[in-house]
Amino acid sequence: MSAARMTWRPLRWLFSRRAAKALLWTVLIVADAVAANIAGIYLVGSVAGWERWLAAAGYFFVWRLCLYGATVYGWIWMRRRLLVREDDAQARRRLVRTEIAGVVAIVALEASLLMQAG
Repeated sequence: MSAARMTWRPLRWLFSRRAAKALLWTVLIVADAVAANIAGIYLVGSVAGWERWLAAAGYFFVWRLCLYGATVYGWIWMRRRLLVREDDAQARRRLVRTEIAGVVAIVALEASLLMQAG
């Protein structure tokens, strides 16, 4: 095998269809978020006005709750699949650590938002 061929083998996942699909979805979501912010700034008239509107909008809390619910649903689906594939104590420990880290991150985010609002 040539050296160039061996160099590319570990990076094969980067050029897979699954990676391209994930990258496309990520780009679309970021583009939607940027477009929503630009539209909001345009409609309100200024960045400061848009920030005030975002701070006062309680609807975003409902949106975050829906997003957290969808994330939990996806996590449970992924967890079941992972445990079928790797049903050992080490996999369970990794899952528990990841779940704890996720809950801590969400609590920290919501606490930060609560402190900013109050």
